[in-house]
Amino acid sequence: MILQIRAFGDPVLRKTGKEISKDYPELKTLIANLFETMGDANGIGLAAPQVGLDIRVFVVDLSPLAEDEDYEDIAEELKTFKKVLINATILEETGEVWKF
Repeated sequence: MILQIRAFGDPVLRKTGKEISKDYPELKTLIANLFETMGDANGIGLAAPQVGLDIRVFVVDLSPLAEDEDYEDIAEELKTFKKVLINATILEETGEVWKF
């Protein structure tokens, strides 16, 4: 199901997302809906707050970039880069800045 994407200024976009457990209600359905909504919007990433849920879940699908000549050097990696991140936390930032 395609979900409504919240616009800039929506209060949910300013909230700190809540951690969820592996038995969060309808988690698999939510993840499928996030991917479907993201694809419908021609996006490559979508977080739960962007569809009105103040929880820490986001999805990423970089496969559309595999066709972009700017990324031809990593096209094979991009073709299969489809991830779901739940309760993600940045522990450390290292390395060179990436185009994304």
